This record gives sequence, C-alpha cells and structure tokens, in this order.
Amino acid sequence: MKHLLKSLALGAALLSAQPAFSADRELLNTSYDIARELFAAYNEEFKKHWQEKTGETVDIDQSHAGSSKQAQAIIQGLRADVATFNQVTDIDILHTRGRLIPENWAERLPNNSSPYYSTMAFLVRDGNPKNIRNWDDLVREDVEIVMPNPKTSGNGRYTYLAALGFAQDKFGDDQEKIDQFMADLLGQVRVFDSGGRGATTTFVERGIGDVLLTFESEVLNIADRYENGEYQPVTPKVSFLAEFPVTWIDEYVEKNGTEALAKEYLEYLYAEDSQRLLAGFNYRVHNDTVVEENADRFPELKLKSIDDITGGWENAMSKHFSSGGKLDQLQRQR
Repeated sequence: MKHLLKSLALGAALLSAQPAFSADRELLNTSYDIARELFAAYNEEFKKHWQEKTGETVDIDQSHAGSSKQAQAIIQGLRADVATFNQVTDIDILHTRGRLIPENWAERLPNNSSPYYSTMAFLVRDGNPKNIRNWDDLVREDVEIVMPNPKTSGNGRYTYLAALGFAQDKFGDDQEKIDQFMADLLGQVRVFDSGGRGATTTFVERGIGDVLLTFESEVLNIADRYENGEYQPVTPKVSFLAEFPVTWIDEYVEKNGTEALAKEYLEYLYAEDSQRLLAGFNYRVHNDTVVEENADRFPELKLKSIDDITGGWENAMSKHFSSGGKLDQLQRQR
C-alpha cells in the first residue's frame, strides 16, 4: 500500500511539471506544511472522482505552510476555497477575526469536521542509541530534541500539550513538578523549527538531535521511507488527540463560484477509499473497515483531548502560548 501511495505522490509531482492545460474548474486548498505528499496523492484521486461524477475536469492548486500562517494569509485576502489545517484554532480565527466562515463550521462535517487525526510521536536514530521510550526519557541531560516551535506551529503546540498531558498524569495535582518537567523538556530542545517539515529536515537531512518530536504520521512516513531501519518510530502510550479540521471558506467559494466543488472535495475525504489512502499515509481515520484493516499499525493509546489537558483551546492559547504565558515562563526558567 505504501509503495502505491508513494507512486501516486510521485506521479502527481510529475504531472505538476507538465505544461499547464485549461481545466473546466479550479480549486485552491491551503494546508499545513507536512501535508504535501498526502494531498498530491489525494488530489489525483479526487480529480478522477469529480470527473466521473460531473464530467468536468478540475485543476487543484496547493499552498503549504504552517497552518497559523495559512490562516493569516486567508484573512489577509488569499482567496482559498478550502482549508485543511492541523489545528482547530487556526480555523476558528477565520470566523472570529476574518468573518469568512460561520461560528458552527465544525458541525458541518462528521467528527467535528476532522476526517482524520493523529497524535504525537518520537523519531529516533538506528538502534535507538539513547533508549528513548517515553516522555520522561526526553528530560535526560544526554538527550537533544528537535521539534517545531509552539509559537509558530500547530504541530509544536500539540507536542507541548502532549508532554503536558503526560506530566499531569504522572504528577497529578503537583503543579511544581509539572512545571519542572516541562521546563526540563524545553531545556533539552536543540532546535525549535518554525514548522513540522523544517523540524524533519533539521533532524533527517542536517543530522541534528537524538529525537524528533512531531506527528505520528510524519514519524511513520519517515520510517517507511528509510526501510533499512535508519530511523525508528516510538509512540508513547499517553499522548494528545491531534485533530485535522477542514472547512470550505464561505466568503470565497461564493465569490469564486466553487461552493459545490469545495464541499465535495472535503466530503470525499470521508469516503472509504479516501480513508484508506489517508491511513496509507499513516493517519488515523474513523471508517470502521479501514480502522480494522490497520489495527496492527495503530495501537490503542490514551489520547488526551484539549479539554482534558487545559479545559479547551481558548484557555490553552491564553494561558500557555500567549506572550508572557506559561511557555515563555518555562523557557525563562531554564
């Protein structure tokens, strides 16, 4: 399966290098920075689906960056038809700050408009020389961490929250020990990259660090790519429920005349074949048949929600990630 998906992604890349042709319809998908290969493959499948359904050809353009940057670009006038992000707050601000989508956007598609999800995991080097198995191994003085910056990356915020959830489980109500654990972990970060793909490049291509903290999907994709065992995935038993919310941009699809196309593009992510493709890129999905097919690939974990850890995204952003918030305080503590 993974070889088929890699071929699809390569085929999509080659197609993009061919001379442009005039399609019947056009769509712009703005997405997070490590989703390039995923949507290169998905777009080819959706083009076939749309043509079979309507007889029309469609040209799909992609824009990739940190989802917070993408949200800002949309608010500032990037006329995207759909957003496929990795953090709920980055879609929320399209309503609260941009007035581009309705407040109830998450109710318009199943599973809180999250057709797939993931969690946070570790990528270690061949043989796991530092014997990294769980979150508390990351605070050892001999371990150097590479991760995205929580200030600029949803991926980084998820990683921070996953570590916080572990610390809460381990130390209960002892806030002093929780804070010390988080300060120690942040103190072991060798490189904070602006986004998830930058962190991967730092760890894999530049050879920096003992462990990369990022999405489980990215970790498994890299391990698959280097089949000689050069990199190994480690998924801790307690982590964070990382949803991948999607929405069409009401204000822009009306102007672009793409409402039906944009809705179908997102709804088709829930189709069984699409869920199977998503699982092939190592995302966790909701379709029962596909879940059963991949049970050995995705072990059961304790995935804590944002409500479990901080009481909701509003509190997380104001208390932990705002200027002068807990993240800043913990980094100064080191």
